[in-house]
Amino acid sequence: MSEITWYGHSAFKISAPQAHVLIDPFFTPASGVTVESLGPVDMLLVTHDHGDHTKGLGVVLRGLAKAGAHPAVCASEAVFAASAPLREAVASVGAAFEPFDGGDRLDLAGLAVRPFRTSHDAADSYGFRFEERGSGCDSLGYMTDTGVVTDAAWEALSGVHLLALESNHDARMLQMGPYPYVIKQRIASARGHLSNDQAREALDNLAHENLRAVAAMHVSQENNTYRLPRDTFEAVIAERGLPTTVSVAFQNRLVTIG
Repeated sequence: MSEITWYGHSAFKISAPQAHVLIDPFFTPASGVTVESLGPVDMLLVTHDHGDHTKGLGVVLRGLAKAGAHPAVCASEAVFAASAPLREAVASVGAAFEPFDGGDRLDLAGLAVRPFRTSHDAADSYGFRFEERGSGCDSLGYMTDTGVVTDAAWEALSGVHLLALESNHDARMLQMGPYPYVIKQRIASARGHLSNDQAREALDNLAHENLRAVAAMHVSQENNTYRLPRDTFEAVIAERGLPTTVSVAFQNRLVTIG
């Protein structure tokens, strides 16, 4: 059985029986996470080139190397070209870099990783579907940092058993909040972040009787509350009469769904 653990901000780990994948490892002090506490890591995925998703790579890769772990680093060619922190981190430990594109399949010890394009104001950006091999095995969907649900995302996330879904902001709180106008426009754009209402629509379309758990991710501390995404997701699940467990990923505590 697989599980998703959120370490705060943009850092996630997907754990399957024989494979462990780390996504965008930037650990905030509030999370209390250290490289030593991560456990095994077999592959490191980078969703896009923004600094808050790449600036922790060097620290993590060097810490893992000291512990004798040398995971491959996977990102798109465009993200690699656009991100100096990514290139420097890979070079600092001589890590293997494995590029991917939307529609590719990465195979790792019984776990298939399928990247799909999202819509974000970066050189390139991706979500992922993870599938264990074999009949009756788990599938997991991961999507944050997107202004809309792309056609590729709808297809990739269909039928997953565990879903990590961005619910970044409340539209009114963003409008009335302290951010500069240009930042508000960026966040609310088709290349920004999903609002609670957009996440609700996405979940309503993706929910099914075999969806075991869903977690609201990348929740803004300035333009949202943790209660709003939870209430929104719980309302969708209740309306559909599903047994799905609802969680919210907090910035200052570990959250695991599985």
